[in-house]
Amino acid sequence: MSIHIALHHVTHYRYERAVELGPQIVRLRPAAHSRTRVLSYSLKVLPENHFINWQQDPQGNYLARLVFPEKTREFRVEVDLVAEMAVFNPFDFFLEPYAENIPFTYASEEQRELAPYLEKLPLTPRFQAYLDSISREPIPAIDFLVGLNQRLSQDVAYLIRMEPGVQTPEFTLENASGSCRDSAWLLVQLLRHLGMAARFVSGYLIQLKADVEALDGPSGTDVDFTDLHAWCEVYLPGAGWVGLDATSGLFAGEGHIPLACSPEPSSAAPISGLVEPCETDFSHEMSVERIWEAPRVTKPYTEEQWQDIQSLGRQIDADLTRDDVRLTMGGEPTFVSLDDRDGAEWNTAALGPRKRELSAELFQRMRAHYAPLGIVHFGQGKWYPGEQLPRWSLNCFWRKDGKPVWRNNALIADETQDYGATGELAGRFLASVAERLKLPARFVFPAYEDNFYYLWREGALPVNVTAEDSRLGDELERARLRKVFAQGLDKMIGQVLPLARNAGGDSWQSGRWYLRDEHCRLVPGDSALGYRLPLASQPWVKAAEYPFIHPTDHNQDFPELADSDSLTSALKSTDIDAERSPKIDESADWLTRTALCAEARDGRLYLFMPPLQKLEEYLELVAVIEATAEELQCPILLEGYEPPSDPRLCNFRITPDPGVIEVNVQPSASWDELVERTEFLYEQARLTRLTTEKFMIDGRHTGTGGGNHFVLGGATPADSPFLRRPDLLRSLISYWHNHPSLSYLFSGLFIGPTSQAPRIDEARNDSLYEMEIAFAQMPEPGEEVAPWIVDRLLRNLLIDVTGNTHRAEFCIDKLYSPDGATGRLGLLELRAFEMPPHARMSLAQQLLLRALVARFWREPYAPAKLARWGTQLHDRFMLPHFIEQDFADVVADLNAAGYPVQADWFSAHLEFRFPKVGDYAVNGLELELRQALEPWHVLGEEGSAGGAVRYVDSSLERLQVHLSGLPPQRYVLTCNGVAVPLQPTGRAGEFVAGVRYRAWQPANCLQPTIGVHAPLVFDLVDTWMHRSLGGCAYHVAHPGGRNYETLPVNANEAESRRLSRFFRIGHTPGKLDVPSLNINDELPMTLDMRLH
Repeated sequence: MSIHIALHHVTHYRYERAVELGPQIVRLRPAAHSRTRVLSYSLKVLPENHFINWQQDPQGNYLARLVFPEKTREFRVEVDLVAEMAVFNPFDFFLEPYAENIPFTYASEEQRELAPYLEKLPLTPRFQAYLDSISREPIPAIDFLVGLNQRLSQDVAYLIRMEPGVQTPEFTLENASGSCRDSAWLLVQLLRHLGMAARFVSGYLIQLKADVEALDGPSGTDVDFTDLHAWCEVYLPGAGWVGLDATSGLFAGEGHIPLACSPEPSSAAPISGLVEPCETDFSHEMSVERIWEAPRVTKPYTEEQWQDIQSLGRQIDADLTRDDVRLTMGGEPTFVSLDDRDGAEWNTAALGPRKRELSAELFQRMRAHYAPLGIVHFGQGKWYPGEQLPRWSLNCFWRKDGKPVWRNNALIADETQDYGATGELAGRFLASVAERLKLPARFVFPAYEDNFYYLWREGALPVNVTAEDSRLGDELERARLRKVFAQGLDKMIGQVLPLARNAGGDSWQSGRWYLRDEHCRLVPGDSALGYRLPLASQPWVKAAEYPFIHPTDHNQDFPELADSDSLTSALKSTDIDAERSPKIDESADWLTRTALCAEARDGRLYLFMPPLQKLEEYLELVAVIEATAEELQCPILLEGYEPPSDPRLCNFRITPDPGVIEVNVQPSASWDELVERTEFLYEQARLTRLTTEKFMIDGRHTGTGGGNHFVLGGATPADSPFLRRPDLLRSLISYWHNHPSLSYLFSGLFIGPTSQAPRIDEARNDSLYEMEIAFAQMPEPGEEVAPWIVDRLLRNLLIDVTGNTHRAEFCIDKLYSPDGATGRLGLLELRAFEMPPHARMSLAQQLLLRALVARFWREPYAPAKLARWGTQLHDRFMLPHFIEQDFADVVADLNAAGYPVQADWFSAHLEFRFPKVGDYAVNGLELELRQALEPWHVLGEEGSAGGAVRYVDSSLERLQVHLSGLPPQRYVLTCNGVAVPLQPTGRAGEFVAGVRYRAWQPANCLQPTIGVHAPLVFDLVDTWMHRSLGGCAYHVAHPGGRNYETLPVNANEAESRRLSRFFRIGHTPGKLDVPSLNINDELPMTLDMRLH
């Protein structure tokens, strides 16, 4: 966002005696073509007794001609200006077709007009040689200029030179050094000799310290800085004058403010004129100061604000501890690639070529910090309908007591390395594990692909293809056949050791597997060996006797864990009858039906962990595996089943989701833990080249699109504040409902009844009525509470329109689910949170949640009735003004409760969610446009090649217009000629309204016969004069017809795209009929352009 800076520049000449000054020419006023907006300008001259005439020279530069009638002992020129440092894209221009490539020739009319800028100095030896070294091969003009500019910045070293005048190009090349004006003049002459019109520019250079250090390349200045500077401008047909800074090798940007542009450096000097000969003391000072900064996500808080936030966080911690709330907080932040913003895996696809690689790097950074003695487990994650395989999951587990689970990190294999592991090594590894578990090694057996299946599959192929190039429509099936036939049908895939705990759970057992085939033939597929074991071919057993592994009940008491040495020192095995085979119709309940598997893949050895009932058993087996790896000096990777869920174990995991990677962070019990973990994760993700933000094609700033859900609960289900005090959940639901700002301020762009986290009043009309009945049945504080009561009361109300319990603003899937122990964790998930770009913005949200929990624990919130917002929800609360107003009430509530939350702590959130589009001022009236919210609706089901699809209509957008200084009755604001229904805000002369419009025309949308309404032209119409006082225009796409094909690469390009679509000109000309104002009864605060 823009920053307003004040530049102060003083040039002071002190003379040894009173002297006579000739007319002085001062060229220190920003030129008319400056793209940086100058908000104010002042020129003060001493001595005060002087005459000043402002004029423009033949090049259109502003210059002040000063005449001094009396002698003086000093001459002082002071410049002060305020500029808006809004980013613009220096490459945002078109070229005439004939000038798109170098070399080109100007049209005859242009050559006459540009004659002064084509005059060349005589060739000299070094200059000639340098000129000859520049390739004349036809290439795009922009590429040529970028290359030449960068080459010159590298070939000529920059030095500060106080001598007046400009070096000749020959002298600059001979010394390979020069000041900015020397490099600029050299570039001017090179371009002219190449047939391109160029001019010398003197001006101000402003450089501001970056909020975030660059990952690659220099970060720029360490302090805000300004100085007089010189650069070159080249004339490109179609684009006009384009600035090139040969000192830095960059094109001129918003920090370059031109003062004078001229064919010769001498006519661009900041000050020129005559003075009597005398001794002169010259001084020069320049400074730049930030006087206003828009809230921005790269630096959301000052250090003073952050210290206040920290102090309040610790105060809330003390209250939570005093009141025995036992609150823990975790989350699911999401990240996207910094370098591949257009890739499908970072927009829509769940999987992709780089997602696993970047996730693994972030995983290793996090493990090294949190769990250097924890285990690395590569397992399977979520499995969604339509996906052939479950997604991967990178998991790290470590003991809460800090004792090691895995001691030697050198024995954890690197997924990018080939260690030469083979099937023979897999057999030796399992045999050694068996011996350490005091089990017979003879039970280890090899596993093979099902060659009969693949021979059948080959026989079913068309006759004119091969198995290696099957041309099947299913890409995974093609790859599978290619791989199997390339490696050979008789290749051993891995080794299997049947392994389980005995019925009593106090020792290990193994045994023979009885299969109809003499070999173990795996189920066809791509998953790890352990997932493809032919378990269905094992001998039959009664369902009542099957050794099921049941999820751990977290409501039980857990003893203290023994260390790894103690676990392995007590290893025992169970003797079984190796010769006993199952008889016909006999229930074979004694057989070992699970297995530890070893598989060599891509030169690495993977150990597939079997399912186990207790954490102690799992840790015991991990210790044995590590000891075996140490003995064989064989790095391994664990996969398969995770450790049993257990409160004595901590974990984090990284998984893929559509367009993002999701990090499930471990819960934190205190504010300081939250701060450390959040800031650490954001920073490590940045160093991994993952980012927390995305940019839409038009430059709008969004989060990752994957959300940043917060998970609240306790260390154990018994500690959960929501199971101990169900009224706490009632308070949160009621408060969120009565304050829609909490639902929309932190949400993503996709809101409404079919979004990922709909409000309870966005779908069913009777939901509030039913919710009030449910609230009436909730136990009050102090009453005895059955843990399942919350789930039973709210499960069928906290849902979306399809009845999905997960897609709700308040998700209680893991609170106390009737489905089993895995859903009885006492956890509440808040899903209406988009991923904030900055770690401290996320922490401010978490601070808000903790403050509300602390307040409602002490003072439950139980309104007599929930607010019936009706259509106001998608009218009033789509506008940032009313979101901010409602959120101010939340802040006031917390202050009254003793928690001094400040509204400006959330200014960056408001700016991020509702960015400013532009402003316009005329006759004391100030108009501001901001992005507003717009619900997106899911359309009807349609058929497609892959099945049925339901499109989302994102073609509608909404703006807020905010008008201040409006006197009664005289003026009307119109949008495209339609009166805007301005609503008073409660402050004199201040009004707001929403404008809803179709931004683009997709093939599938609501009201498909209504076209696009852009551009939107806003006029301030004087009803007495029947004319527009002035106005502004907002374009949805680039007004010059630039069709962007890629997403912005960074925030600078995104901001440039946004700014290029707003103009403070463009009002409707001529006499206007004053339109009548029609108020929409459904949406009184919104002008719906589809109705006009």
